[in-house]
Amino acid sequence: MEKSLVLIKPDGVEQNIIGKIISMYEEANLKVIELKMTTINKEFAIKHYKEHIGKPFFEELIDYITRGPLCALILEGDNAIDRIRKINGATNPKKADEGTIRALYGKNSTENCVHASDSVESANREIELWFK
Repeated sequence: MEKSLVLIKPDGVEQNIIGKIISMYEEANLKVIELKMTTINKEFAIKHYKEHIGKPFFEELIDYITRGPLCALILEGDNAIDRIRKINGATNPKKADEGTIRALYGKNSTENCVHASDSVESANREIELWFK
C-alpha cells in the first residue's frame, strides 16, 4: 500500500470544504490513516517547499500557506500518489480536468486548495516532516 501526504491548504479550510475534499479521496477507495489541523510558521513552510526556493512564486507561496489553518493528512491505497494527483487536477485550476478538486474549488495556481506528494520519495520526506 502506497502512502501520500495531502494538505488541504488555507483556502480550502476558508471555503469550509474539508469534508467535501476528503470525501472525494474516500470515494476513490483511499483511506485516511492520519489527520490533523494545524497552522504552520514560515520556517516550517520553507522546509516543506524547499524545492521551490529561488523561484519567482516562492514568497507568495510561503505567505499563502502560513496565512491560516490547514488540514494535513496521510492517505493510503494502491497507487495512491498517482490517483490522488488525478483527483486533485492540474496545479492551475483553469487547466484542471472537470470534476477535479482544483477545477471545482481552486482560484489560481497558488490558491488551489490542495497539495499532494509527487513521488514516493517526496511522500516519505513530507510524511516524516508533517507527522514525525
